Amino acid sequence: MQAHQVVSRQEWIAARKAHLEHEKEFTKARERLSAERRALPWVKVDKSYVFDGPNGKATLADLFAGRNQLIVQHFMFAPDWNEGCKSCSFWADGFERMVPHLAARDTTMVAVSRAPLAKLEAFKARMGWTFDWYSSAANDFNYDYAVSFTPEQLKSGDKVYNFGTVGFHVEEAPGISVFYRDEAGNIFHTYSCFARGLDMMNAAYHYLDLTPLGRHEEGLPYPMDWVRLRDNYQPASEKAACCGG
Repeated sequence: MQAHQVVSRQEWIAARKAHLEHEKEFTKARERLSAERRALPWVKVDKSYVFDGPNGKATLADLFAGRNQLIVQHFMFAPDWNEGCKSCSFWADGFERMVPHLAARDTTMVAVSRAPLAKLEAFKARMGWTFDWYSSAANDFNYDYAVSFTPEQLKSGDKVYNFGTVGFHVEEAPGISVFYRDEAGNIFHTYSCFARGLDMMNAAYHYLDLTPLGRHEEGLPYPMDWVRLRDNYQPASEKAACCGG
C-alpha cells in the first residue's frame, strides 16, 4: 500500500464531513433508484414450474411458503458439477442468516439451481446452510430467467446475459429474481438483476469498501479470483508459515 496522507484529528474530521456530504448524495440517489425499481411494471407468470425441494415436489407458488413476496437466488450449480460455485457461495454465506428477517417482512428467500436435489442437499450440509434450496433440473426455470444457457447459445457468441448486454462463457450464471403473489394467487415477475447488479447484495464486499485497501482485487486474473469456499481458505497460521512469517 502506498504512503497515505496523515493529518491531525481536526483535519480528519473536516475531510470526513466533506465526504459525508457525498455519502448523503449517494443515499438519496439510492433511495430514488429503489423507488423507481418498485414502480417497474410486472409480468404475469403463466408457465407452470415444478421443483424438487426438501419436502418433495413444489410449484413456484409453493416456494412463497404462504407469503406474498419471493426472492430467488439463482445459484450456479450445473447438473454435472460436484460442488456449487464459489462466488455464489460467497453470496449465500451472506444471506444465510437473513432469511428469518425477510420472512418477518412477508418475504421468502430461496435458492434455485439446476443440479439434482441430492447434490444440493449434500453441499448445503457441507456449508452448514439452512435456507431452502430447490432443484430446477426438471423444468426450464433457469433458462426462462436467463441464468442458464444452452451449448448453442454459448457457441453463437450472442449477448445472452444481463438483458442481452454481454456474452457469457459458461452454462450457468448468477442472478436474483423477485416475484409477487396477489390474494387471488396470481404470480408476477417484478424484478431481476445480474452481474454487477448483484454487488449490492454482498455485505462482505461493502465492509471491505470501508477499509483502506478496499477490495484490493487489482492485478488478479479476474476480480473474484481470491474467493474460496468458506472451508477452503488457508488458515492464517499456515499462510504465515509458508510465507516465512
